[in-house]
Amino acid sequence: MVLETFTVADAVELAVVERSGFVESRHAGSAVVLSPDGDIVARHGAPDALILPRSSLKPLQAVACVTAGAAVEGEQLALGTASHSGTDRHVEVVRELLAAGGLTEDALGCPPAWPTDARTRREMIADHGAEARIRMNCSGKHALMLRACVATGWPTEGYLDPTHPLQVHIREVVERLTGEKIAHTSVDGCGAPVPAMTLTALARGIHRIGSASERSPFALHRVAGTLVRAVRENPWTIAGPGEPDTIAIERLGVFAKGGAEGVMVMVAPDGTTVALKTLDGSLRAGTLVAALLLSRAGALAEADVASLAEALPLEVLGGGVPVGAIRPGAGL
Repeated sequence: MVLETFTVADAVELAVVERSGFVESRHAGSAVVLSPDGDIVARHGAPDALILPRSSLKPLQAVACVTAGAAVEGEQLALGTASHSGTDRHVEVVRELLAAGGLTEDALGCPPAWPTDARTRREMIADHGAEARIRMNCSGKHALMLRACVATGWPTEGYLDPTHPLQVHIREVVERLTGEKIAHTSVDGCGAPVPAMTLTALARGIHRIGSASERSPFALHRVAGTLVRAVRENPWTIAGPGEPDTIAIERLGVFAKGGAEGVMVMVAPDGTTVALKTLDGSLRAGTLVAALLLSRAGALAEADVASLAEALPLEVLGGGVPVGAIRPGAGL
C-alpha cells in the first residue's frame, strides 16, 4: 500500500510568483498555527493529512540524541539540528563534534555532497576538491546521532537502520513530543529514517521544543530549551550566510527550521508556532509565509515581517533587474 499526502483539491494558495504584473506560478499547500498554549488558532488546507517532515524533524531528532546521552551544547548542539550549507566553519564544528566522541568523518552514514554555499563550492573546485560526507547538509545530525551511540554504548555500525536502538529511541521521543503514533517510516535523503506524521503533529512537537524552558523539572524540556537557545545564539549554524532560516533567526529571534519538499516550521519568541508544507515541494516562499502567519496570530510585528521580506531572496529578475516578487497567496 502506498500512502500519500494531501491533494491539490485539499490545498490552499500559500504564495504566488509575480513577474511584470503577471502571476506566473502559484504555490499551494497547507498550514497550521498554534497559540503559545498549544491550541490551534488557524488552519489552512489539510493540516491533518500525513506529510514527511524531512529536515524540519531535526530538532526532535536532536533532542532525542541528547536524551540518549550525547552531552553537547552551544555550536555543536546547534549543528546537530542544522541543514548547513557546508562552509569551512560548519565543517570545523562537525569535525569537533565527531572528534569529541573519538570518531572521524568516515563514520558518517550520509552520502557525499558538495557544499550548497556557492563561495565554498567554487573554492573547493578551484582547489581540485571533491564531494565529502562532512560537507553534506545533514552531517551535523549524523554526527550527533553517532555521539549518542558512543555515549550509550550502542554500535555505530548500522545506526541508520530503523531497528537500531538509537532509531527506536528517536521514534519514541518523536511520538512523545508530537502526541501521535508513527504509522509509516520512509528513508530521508540523507539515509536516516523519516516518519510520516500530520502537519498538526509536527507543529505540536516543534511547539513543545520551541516553548520549553531550561529550568523545567522535566529533563526532556530542559534539553529542548537548551537546544533552542543554542540555535538562537548561533543562527549561522542552522543554515548559513544568506540562507532563509539564518536570516529569520537573526532578524526576528524566531526558531526556524526548513525541510526538503516544502516543509517549514517556525516558533515566535512567545511560543506561537506555525508548520506548513507547499504541495509542489518548493520552499522558496516558506519562510515568508510562516512569518506572515505568526504576524497574523499577533506573535510578530508587521513591520518586522516586512523587513524580513526585504532581506529574503524573493525578487523575480528579468534581465538581471527586479521585475516582480514572490508574495503571499490568496489562501491565507
